[in-house]
Amino acid sequence: MLGVKNYILTICEKPDAARRIARAIGKDEFREARIDGVEVYISRYGKKRYVVCSALGHLYTLEDPTAKRHIYPVFDVEWIPLSHEKNRERVARIISVISKLARDASHFVNSCDFDQEGEVIGYNILKYACNSKHDNAFRAKFSTLTDDELRSAFETMEQGTGKGLADAGRTRHMLDFIYGVNLSRALSESVYQSNKRFRNLTIGRVQGPTLSFVVERELEIRTHLPVPFWVVTAKFAKDDQIFDAQYEKGKIYKLTEANQILLACKGKNGSVNDINSTTVRQRPPAPFNLGDLQQEAYRLFHFSPSFTLSIAEKLYLDALISYPRTSSQKLPRSINYKKIIRNLAGINVYSSLVNDLLKGKLIPNEGIKDDPAHPAIHPTGELPKRRLEGTEWKLYDLIVKRFLATFGDPATIERIVVLIDVNGYKFKANGRITKYAGWTKYYSPYANMHDVELPQLNVGDILANKGIKSAEKFTQPPLRFNQASLLEMMEKEQIGTKATRAEIIKTLIDRGYITSESIEATDLGFAVIESMRSYMPDIVSTELTREMEKQLDEVELGKLPSDNVIDRAVEKLIGTLAVFKSKEAEVGKGMNAAIVTTAMAQNVVGTCPLCKDGQLRIIRSKQSGKRFVGCSNFGKGCKGSMPLPQTGIVRKTRKVCSVCKWPIVFVRFKNRKFSWKLCININCPTKKNAVEKIK
Repeated sequence: MLGVKNYILTICEKPDAARRIARAIGKDEFREARIDGVEVYISRYGKKRYVVCSALGHLYTLEDPTAKRHIYPVFDVEWIPLSHEKNRERVARIISVISKLARDASHFVNSCDFDQEGEVIGYNILKYACNSKHDNAFRAKFSTLTDDELRSAFETMEQGTGKGLADAGRTRHMLDFIYGVNLSRALSESVYQSNKRFRNLTIGRVQGPTLSFVVERELEIRTHLPVPFWVVTAKFAKDDQIFDAQYEKGKIYKLTEANQILLACKGKNGSVNDINSTTVRQRPPAPFNLGDLQQEAYRLFHFSPSFTLSIAEKLYLDALISYPRTSSQKLPRSINYKKIIRNLAGINVYSSLVNDLLKGKLIPNEGIKDDPAHPAIHPTGELPKRRLEGTEWKLYDLIVKRFLATFGDPATIERIVVLIDVNGYKFKANGRITKYAGWTKYYSPYANMHDVELPQLNVGDILANKGIKSAEKFTQPPLRFNQASLLEMMEKEQIGTKATRAEIIKTLIDRGYITSESIEATDLGFAVIESMRSYMPDIVSTELTREMEKQLDEVELGKLPSDNVIDRAVEKLIGTLAVFKSKEAEVGKGMNAAIVTTAMAQNVVGTCPLCKDGQLRIIRSKQSGKRFVGCSNFGKGCKGSMPLPQTGIVRKTRKVCSVCKWPIVFVRFKNRKFSWKLCININCPTKKNAVEKIK
């Protein structure tokens, strides 16, 4: 087929990775070829000849042979070629080409990403497309796509290295499928039995507990009883510098006490009673693992976790950063810190930072989390070969500066607490001064370091009272989750994996179970959890999911057969689903009501700015089929109406335009990684600047 035989067939996960790997190992020969429209690469290094081909991620998926949505439980599933309409033909061609190439290959290499997902992708291709070559295949392990590391990986590869990862990964897929397909069919069938209309409802062994976190938080918020309290603050002056202080007790729960303090202190000067100064050394941050990177990118740029991962994967495929799907907060010496840091000097914005850092010893401040497969996320030192887009540069800059900061000195902070006496009542003023920037100069502008300067004070100084006031406040319920804090909760509770958590949150949003901004459970989300808790309580408990994660860890280590894990899961589900099936009609009735109310709530984008009373709802014209927003008070004469984009999913943001007061919405387009955030008023005076591309 290629005019060569006895080559080493190398399986890669993605086309970009295949091209880069083939170039790196093809020191003596590198060329491209096309077979039946599929691109492959021929490489030679010395006497070894490689044929490098790639998948499109997963080429195989699990499927229920019956493929009948209303039948459950189903436990007899099998691996089949991916059959989504969009990629069906291309997947079939790739599998066919790999099968043909396998006939003339003397050896096989799995060079997919070295984690459970990558191992499953490579294992399935070697098993099904290459006629069961998975057990004898070599495993190339690497954490960056730099030429040096790729060549080293192929020179040191061994047979059978990833067997535990493959077993654990395939078992995870099996568990997810068995739980997902059965629970989802149970929910969907209950709705169908109630109104004879099909609605695709999904839930899974990780989705359930994650949704439960949101529902529990929402219940705490809704049942919170605000308790009033008062805070008394004062302004003092010394040497023409005015600063703030607060009554030492903080919260005062009696109005009479607050008023008493005001009366006693009004117009009275203060006297410095005590000054306490402490110096604190603030250690550098640990290098990023995936969860830390996703949370920091959300804090700084408001990138969703799934968007952060997608950008990180692009940077990885460009060989600019190491493999992002890692749990590690450690930087082993083998990555050659000095070489990476020196190479970063080739990017102008980092040259002065690098030169400064290289003057001292390079000892990173590592975290406690580790990952046996990959180090913490770090730049490779390779220079970008193309101009990075705005979001790509933001994330790359964040990763580089975090990496540099881990080698910095501790920052030195002086914290000052001043106790001020006013007619027998004590007030506290807090100051903060950065004495030595240390690592923070490498992490600028991302380090959260805000100094609060106080005037030069001594015990006994008299301070002019420039005003004292009391403010009534109320105890607040816990904050709603955002996507980053929900991901952090999943990580803390040990459910899901570093590779799947972001996608699970996205799925819950797409299914209409939770909102996307300040995360709130919808009526449908509440109904799903109530049904699960009534008839399948184990499914939404973290204990069951966490126990399965421990079992999967044992499978990966070779301590537990995968069949045992699957058999336990099936046994658990059989009894649970039997109980649920007997209550289908009852569950379906409640689910249908929730579907209607959730759909209505999702169609409301905000309050009408014209009548100030009606709700702006998304409406689709029966005549033209076009959608727009119209006021619910249309029948009462309100003319509030605006056109909408005719494609994409529209979601409310709870925000209004600061200029025209019309609602701001998100519009998400199919197969795109970003959303548009825009004011729906087409006549807004600032319309040219009102559209912001974000994630």
